Amino acid sequence: MLSVQELMTCLEVGLIYGIAAIGIYLTFRTINFPDLTCDGSFVLGAAVSSVMLKSGQDPYMAMALALVAGGMAGLFTGILNVYLKIEDLLSGIIVAFMMYSVNLRIMGTNPNIAFMDDVTIFSGGYSTIKIAIIVSALVALFGYLLITDFGLGLRSIGQNKRFASICGINVKAMTIVGLVASNALIGMCGGLFTQYQGFCDITQGVGTLVIGLASVIIGEKLLKIKNMLLKVLVCVLGSVIYRIFIAFAIHSDALGLRTQDLNLITGILIIAIMCSRRKNAASK
Repeated sequence: MLSVQELMTCLEVGLIYGIAAIGIYLTFRTINFPDLTCDGSFVLGAAVSSVMLKSGQDPYMAMALALVAGGMAGLFTGILNVYLKIEDLLSGIIVAFMMYSVNLRIMGTNPNIAFMDDVTIFSGGYSTIKIAIIVSALVALFGYLLITDFGLGLRSIGQNKRFASICGINVKAMTIVGLVASNALIGMCGGLFTQYQGFCDITQGVGTLVIGLASVIIGEKLLKIKNMLLKVLVCVLGSVIYRIFIAFAIHSDALGLRTQDLNLITGILIIAIMCSRRKNAASK
């Protein structure tokens, strides 16, 4: 059985990863771009944030620079896809692959950086409140953005690029903007998460895509709504539910699962949800 402290940790981590879930929602659902840059941009944001903190910089500035760094990774992916005509999946894979070396350079060739005694956003307590304020602001911002004319243009390229182009929408520019916004959020998530846990590791971005997708799918499965603000909020709720589900599964003595089974549990969860969605669609 989970303790109150463990549930609070699930809530906090779920809210933080909810930022990445919003980013993945922007690419996979909004502009229909299967972007695999996220594993690299997550660590990029974490690396930038950790180096800034180690040098004694303001933690909020570190988080802002993590957001900018993530956006730069998304920009590079967009350029590869839009102007160099490299396929969407491959462009994301290339950038994520290159990010490993870039992130190591940023971290000074150290595979991990610890800053337990340095000042972070969470110094002084009230972690849950601080995280909730940041996430709420992002949900409100992107929920509103997606219902504006600009947001409608962004969503239209995910529905039908040819029709969007006929209507005068710059598909190339919108694709790049979507990738930049998505990876900026994921980079910010990495920067915030590394401040939360007190260290940065070069491998901590592995699985970001799967976790984000799981969160989006769980949220969509639980709440089928059309309001854009609520759709963005659902991504965050899905992330929190995902964390709680994983924690219960790992702490269940009957299942006999351990921490190293996290990826297995996540995969089974996604498969179960996807199969459930298909059965419901077939029955209709």
